[in-house]
Amino acid sequence: MTYGRKAILDDLREVAFGGIGAAYSSLGPILPDYTRVISVFNTTDTDVYLTDNLAKDKIRLASGSGQILDITANKVRDDGLFLPKRTQMYVKRAGGAPTTGFVWIQVVYADGGV
Repeated sequence: MTYGRKAILDDLREVAFGGIGAAYSSLGPILPDYTRVISVFNTTDTDVYLTDNLAKDKIRLASGSGQILDITANKVRDDGLFLPKRTQMYVKRAGGAPTTGFVWIQVVYADGGV
């Protein structure tokens, strides 16, 4: 019986409230491989925007909330959706300047690629 690929938990990427401004800033280093699952959390006291494109706000994350995006839900082969290799994630505030907390992402990818 074949069990597929090993899941790799990548390094945590986080930005403290003081690093979240009106313009986008990098949310850690680039994603090293094709991302299968991404978790995003916002413990700041303001809403934030996340994106992979500096020209467009793509995800609005409410203060004190989080999301888990299981992009490849229930896929057992190397097909389906993935966040591309070498994606850079960015964060900026959606309201006033945050005074506490962090924004972070956690990603899971497959050992050896897609």
